[in-house]
Amino acid sequence: MSARNTPRSFGTVTRTFHWLTALLILTAIPLGVIANRLPYDTAEALAQKAQLFSLHKTLGIAAFLLGLARILWALVERHPAPLHPDRKAELTLASAVHWLLYISLVAVPLTGWVHHAAVTGFAPILWPFGQTLPFVPQTEAVATTFAAAHWVFTKLLGLAILLHIAGALKHHLIDKDATLLRMLRGATAPDQPQLVRHGKVPLLAAFVLYAAGAGVAALLVPQTEAIAAAAPAATTTGNWMVESGTLALSVRQMGADVSGGFARFTADIAFDEAATDGKHGQVTVSIDMTSVTLGSVTKQALEPEFFDVATHPTATFTADILAAATGYVAEGTLNLRGLEKPVTLPFTLTLDGDTATMTGTTTLDRRDFGIGQSYGDEASVGFPVTVTVDLVARRAP
Repeated sequence: MSARNTPRSFGTVTRTFHWLTALLILTAIPLGVIANRLPYDTAEALAQKAQLFSLHKTLGIAAFLLGLARILWALVERHPAPLHPDRKAELTLASAVHWLLYISLVAVPLTGWVHHAAVTGFAPILWPFGQTLPFVPQTEAVATTFAAAHWVFTKLLGLAILLHIAGALKHHLIDKDATLLRMLRGATAPDQPQLVRHGKVPLLAAFVLYAAGAGVAALLVPQTEAIAAAAPAATTTGNWMVESGTLALSVRQMGADVSGGFARFTADIAFDEAATDGKHGQVTVSIDMTSVTLGSVTKQALEPEFFDVATHPTATFTADILAAATGYVAEGTLNLRGLEKPVTLPFTLTLDGDTATMTGTTTLDRRDFGIGQSYGDEASVGFPVTVTVDLVARRAP
């Protein structure tokens, strides 16, 4: 049997590409669907969910690499002559579906891969080449954009698969020709005049459909951002106004660091270089918990098992500012998920005229605030949560 296509049959290379691709895709898709629907209310459930997602991602990368090879093969190899050359519309549709599949084999796993590289932690790809990608920053904007694109493109892939299967069954059951058998076991068709190449119009149609899908994905991203931006900003009464800053957090999950932070928070700061009654001032930080991002588990962080933002949308840290052996310390209480616990935040402060730059780090125990109570060991979710604050403030006039 020929390795290359002939005018009457598909070669072993084309058939191997076809069935290996089908095996990867039809395994990866159910794994992703099942993993997405699995609960994660216990450490065991989370571990199972992560394992299935890891398999899903790993098979997706394999499908991506195979898809690139298959496209290159399709570009240089000719296609056996059609069995019904007089059916022009049917041939155009079939070719368009083929190109839609080829593009999907690249676009679907690639968008998933970029999303994976843009977040931290949870369900690593099972290979030794690292989890990041060159030129892909680990930012919420990139992650959200490519998550939306991956979701839309999987629907186009599903459409292409259904059309492809429907066409094969139509040929086999209604036309009763050798189309399916040529791909299934290399059967030969009746004599055909010559090999043909894929036309340009079906390829263009497939690209247009994917461009439309990209447009739909782009429309989905601002909707998520609009919901997150709905919380009003609080006013401050202190003598320092925050100009910029970040409130970041990091936790170990499934043995990997997961980093994130809060997009919206306010700090009401009253500070004087000279201490009064041993205090340099007070600070009240109000945190919009709905604005949290936490790598690949942002959605889970919002839910009742963790931050429970529906019931407790705001956390508040109120503290006195005291002198320390090196720098300062904010010593007070954190009200989180309706629980109030003492928290100490050591920080350094650099004053340059009317501008102050502050950096501080503290470690919390998630169990103190009833977070992740079903995760009783650190193999699934670590107990310590590192919180880092960086602020630049200007003295109020």
